[in-house]
Amino acid sequence: MCHDYIPRYHIISSLDAADKRSAAYAHLRNCNLCPRLCGVNRYEKTGTCLIGAETVKVNVIAPHFGEEPCIQGHNGSGSVFFSGCNLRCVFCQNHDIAHQRKGFDLTPEELAEWYVKLQDVGRVHNINLITPEHVVPQVVLSILHARELGLRLPIIYNSSSYDSLASLELLDGLIDIYLPDFKVWKDSTSKRLLKADNYTGAAIDSIKAMHAQVGDLCFTPDGIAKKGVLVRHLVMPGKEGEGQEIMRWLASNLSTDVFVNIMEQYHPDAHVGKPSRATFRGQSLEPALKGRSVETDRVAAKTKEYPLRYEEINRPITAQEVSSVRKAAEDAGLWRFADPPRHDGFHI
Repeated sequence: MCHDYIPRYHIISSLDAADKRSAAYAHLRNCNLCPRLCGVNRYEKTGTCLIGAETVKVNVIAPHFGEEPCIQGHNGSGSVFFSGCNLRCVFCQNHDIAHQRKGFDLTPEELAEWYVKLQDVGRVHNINLITPEHVVPQVVLSILHARELGLRLPIIYNSSSYDSLASLELLDGLIDIYLPDFKVWKDSTSKRLLKADNYTGAAIDSIKAMHAQVGDLCFTPDGIAKKGVLVRHLVMPGKEGEGQEIMRWLASNLSTDVFVNIMEQYHPDAHVGKPSRATFRGQSLEPALKGRSVETDRVAAKTKEYPLRYEEINRPITAQEVSSVRKAAEDAGLWRFADPPRHDGFHI
């Protein structure tokens, strides 16, 4: 239980804050913020994430009620949806944001002002930074500026777990809640579906570092999370075995008290279920597909007019797949789950 919680960014010294500012600018000149280690000078060009140095691209800033009950509470989570991403998940349900530069540009100082607006006008419970892995320096600068403007809310780092340890070291002392999504277990799966060769190893190192910083999730008496780690896992069609391995790893290497959300909202999206843009029976499909709508493509794929892309995950998940991951988690000793409330009162 967290009584009278003080956000971590209010505890660090002014000297530590100055060091973090300097480190943030240095990272942007030689970017190593994620395991891709592009090494680009983001003042001159961009890497895989498509985002430069002086501003961030933000798609939506608003109170959000689609998070776990302990995160959204009564008034919502103050969510900041960043555009761009360092992964290229073929099933991404936010692909129109994550795979493109859509939104408006904000400096770290302007971003900090939005945090305070969410606090003072939106009355939200926290500031929820969604897909921030590629803009960590700007996020660090924004948090340090926001504390000078009077921000008092916990900061959530809502991540794909594809972070570098250097990035997490920069965030240490500024983040209160880490919300990593541990997506897949096998390197072959991450290479095919996330377009990342070393995802699993990076996720393991990142989540360990997150837990070392803030520990297990704790709450105020009203049920609102204030500090700790909440690990998400989206169950994928035919990949329940990987989910089971992830649950066993969490229990054995993190803590049996780690808070877990086993998510079941997967549906085919982005590139999944579209007809192949390559060849079919030795003939190019481009002339036949030119000008067709996405819906027409999907109908054609279902009727086998053309071969499917990522056919193995082109279906909803089953209740059996979800329950098998949950059972593996319970068998491993995990017991703190983000389940829907069993009453008709407030969802906290």
